[in-house]
Amino acid sequence: MPSRKLVWPILALITAAVLVLIATSLGGSLTYYLTPQEAVDRRAEFPDGERFRLGGLVIAGSLSESGGVRTFDVTDGAQTIRVRLTGAVPPLFAEDVGVVVEGAWNDALFEADTALVRHDETYQAPTTTSD
Repeated sequence: MPSRKLVWPILALITAAVLVLIATSLGGSLTYYLTPQEAVDRRAEFPDGERFRLGGLVIAGSLSESGGVRTFDVTDGAQTIRVRLTGAVPPLFAEDVGVVVEGAWNDALFEADTALVRHDETYQAPTTTSD
């Protein structure tokens, strides 16, 4: 049976090893969420190809679609970024709706492949018209 003097250091070593494994595995999977103003201000931290999430409001009149690719502007009121979305869009995606897109810079354009719609806690069923 090991000495009691060895039990605590062994437990401390095991705990430290587990914490290091958790920290390193989480570090590689983190995706940052920035507003357009933060994304522009921190542009140097996210070079072309470095993935992060961008959140803001889709500007009315900026949405266009061609061949399954949607292009639109996202704003936080202080800054506007042009987005090209190649992935599927959620059902509630529209102009004047809050959106979070995931992708990376490509020069001044944000290339996204994932989109999520932001909404408040109030749910309203879509209105339907019957003919």
